[in-house]
Amino acid sequence: MIAEKDKVVSIAYTLKVDDGESGQELFEEVGEAQAFPFLFGHQNVLPKLEEVLAGKKAGDTFSVFIDFENGYGDYDENKKVIIPKANFKEDGKKNKDILKVGRVIPMQDDKGNQMRGEIIKVDYRGVHMDFNPPLAGYDLYFEGKIVAIREAEKEEIEHGHVHGPGGHHHD
Repeated sequence: MIAEKDKVVSIAYTLKVDDGESGQELFEEVGEAQAFPFLFGHQNVLPKLEEVLAGKKAGDTFSVFIDFENGYGDYDENKKVIIPKANFKEDGKKNKDILKVGRVIPMQDDKGNQMRGEIIKVDYRGVHMDFNPPLAGYDLYFEGKIVAIREAEKEEIEHGHVHGPGGHHHD
């Protein structure tokens, strides 16, 4: 079986990032035991990563360099915003637990799109948040191996992502 549309492909990989200054550093490592499963051909991973996996079989290795334009885009200063502290109150009380620098909080924009923002500073003006993806502006180097490939279930194809172990969880 090969990696192609509507197959569930599980990969083990290392991801190194390069910010152009300090050289490459390891960002993430996913071993075979924790292989990352995704539904091929449904925009679940970067298109360039899918391109290099296409047609490969379980056990095949891969490596790919993806520049930031084809990765998560350039770092955008306009995605740094200051949000009033009042927006973080729950039941009228300040929620101090949430407002910690480095915390990543799921938020919604005014169109209801889900975004993730990282708190970079809290001061008298409010909560400074950065909505850039963590890897914006970085060139990416993936190296890894296809651990397994299976047929996707009908429901997975309809939903466009993997279910079950390694899929999404319902709380």
